Amino acid sequence: MHKMKSICVSFFGTPHTHAFAGEIKLSLIVFYETQAMDLTEITQRIKADGDLTRTEASELLRLTDREPLYEAAHCITAHFAPTLFDTCSIVNVKSGRCPEDCKWCAQSAHYQTGVDEYGALEVQECVRQAAFNRRQGVGRFSLVAGGRRPTAADMDRYVESYETIHREVPDIKLCASLGLCTEGQLRRLWEAGVTTYHCNMESAPDFFGTLCTTHTQRQKEETLAAARRVGMRICSGGIIGMGESAEQRIDFAFYLRRIGSLSIPINILQPIPGTPLQDTPPLTEDEYLTAVALFRLINPRAFLRFSGGRAQLSDKIQRKAIYIGINAAITGDMLTTIGCTTPRDMAMIAEMGKINSNDTDWETNSRSN
Repeated sequence: MHKMKSICVSFFGTPHTHAFAGEIKLSLIVFYETQAMDLTEITQRIKADGDLTRTEASELLRLTDREPLYEAAHCITAHFAPTLFDTCSIVNVKSGRCPEDCKWCAQSAHYQTGVDEYGALEVQECVRQAAFNRRQGVGRFSLVAGGRRPTAADMDRYVESYETIHREVPDIKLCASLGLCTEGQLRRLWEAGVTTYHCNMESAPDFFGTLCTTHTQRQKEETLAAARRVGMRICSGGIIGMGESAEQRIDFAFYLRRIGSLSIPINILQPIPGTPLQDTPPLTEDEYLTAVALFRLINPRAFLRFSGGRAQLSDKIQRKAIYIGINAAITGDMLTTIGCTTPRDMAMIAEMGKINSNDTDWETNSRSN
């Protein structure tokens, strides 16, 4: 990968002779075409089921002009996921008093955030929300709970909720995000109609330990492996903008590729007062779009999912993110932060030429819904 020489930018826009201006213009064209040729080889390789290497990813990160990178990611998205767009919605089924010390999270009992605290929601409230979201066109629905793993009583409530939703709203696909469930608990969820289990890895392996000390990514991996053993597909992504470096975001994308996650929520940190990350500076728009592009090149077949913190992005940047590589979204409110309204999302999806569908299963299993 070639880098732009300093002369190509240091005189850009300054007074110069016509001849020197032509030299600069030619230099920029040659550089741009060199970038494009390298990216053409990379995109063709990925389209032929080859992989982006870790070294190449770092070199792409150093490009001065990111537009060729965005176009390359768009090319891969258009090849592997040209039209279908996956949507899901979540309900915070139990909130607050979580014993884990995740530094980004409003629900941790370790921090004073003023988050609402309540026990497991009633079954009919879960059913009501699932039905409401399905009427709005949402394809998937998940119960999400704070805590390390469900208590026996909470698990009974969740199973009853899923059984009832599966019976009364049969055309919505069911997901769960309930912490480090045991294999026995996961089997009960599967039998109740849940087909996808979600557990975010959150960040790069060499950064995660600075964010959480009460559980490990290895424990999360074991939970996802157990979910697959009982028949579920998995969903796993994380949060960007928690103070990690751009190189660590690349490491994170490769980590998700290694564990085989084909549904990748990309949350943007929403700093919450009272948490240790409350003063973390936000990502720039280019940092966010670059992350989306590299996640697409590294995980070409994955559903890259708009998630929490998206309300920080302008409509223009959200549309550009879809053009580059986003092809899924959590819609509605996002746990303890404001999300995006579903009707507006559905309109944006259509305007971008995508088709909202829940015929988007990214791993096969023995149940079709």
